[in-house]
Amino acid sequence: MNSARIGYEARSPRPAMRPIRDASLGAKSAELATWRAVSEVRTAVVTGSSGEIGHAVAERLAAAGMNLVLHSPEPGDAIEPRCEGLEERFGIRAVHATGNLSKPNGARKLIAAADSAFGRVDVLVNVVNMATLVPAKGCSDKAWDLIIAHSLSASFHAIQGVLEGMKARNWGRIVNVTSVPGLFRSSCYAAYETARRGVISLTKTLAQDVAKDGVTVNAVCPEQVWTPLSEEQIRDTAWNRCLTREEVIRDVLQARQPSRSLVTAGQIAQVTAFLSSDAAATITGTVIAMGNGSTER
Repeated sequence: MNSARIGYEARSPRPAMRPIRDASLGAKSAELATWRAVSEVRTAVVTGSSGEIGHAVAERLAAAGMNLVLHSPEPGDAIEPRCEGLEERFGIRAVHATGNLSKPNGARKLIAAADSAFGRVDVLVNVVNMATLVPAKGCSDKAWDLIIAHSLSASFHAIQGVLEGMKARNWGRIVNVTSVPGLFRSSCYAAYETARRGVISLTKTLAQDVAKDGVTVNAVCPEQVWTPLSEEQIRDTAWNRCLTREEVIRDVLQARQPSRSLVTAGQIAQVTAFLSSDAAATITGTVIAMGNGSTER
């Protein structure tokens, strides 16, 4: 199957009906299928899908039966094979769209691709982020603007693109993935922390604005997440501080977390999927800290 990208014609929709297993039929009839109209299937846009967290979120939403628009900043991020894999595994539709969300026009193109493929966006998960840690003393004007644009403004632009449609349908879920440092701990990385705190403020303010419109807005704030990027950070820290890999994990990464464990992308995805569901209809303006106890220190 070929997935769609911005600049390419999206594939024709699948037939109006698709099989869904009905667990209520019991074990003896587990192979029987009921049918549900595709119009009932919700569509989710996941920004930053080329990363470990974005991919895990997309997979979890696909498992919940949602059609997907997977976003990456640039072409060639190996997302199209992911789209095909999700379609094959979960029986949903998934398309790929590229765009620079730090610019309003990039967000408009992304949402236009979603509208073209599915006619609506019900769920928006903002994962896109620039994890560039520049000390305040050495932060240039260019670095500041770049970090704020990609780690704060990008989420705002994507939200602007979907909000009116969600309000018109009186149903929508927006989940912003930020980080624990944006919640409570001051660091020397002024631009990054300002952007992360800004996402939290945006979440709370917007939740109040759309509370009567059936749209919920929440944030998920993980501490250190175990991803391939973590290995690079461990290697760099070990080199800079003359530590072993084991010492970096124990004395640097895990030291901030009383549980002595790191958050996984899969755990973030599970929380995000719940916040994207009907069950979370009364949860809005909430910031969920996934800090393994670090927020209580």
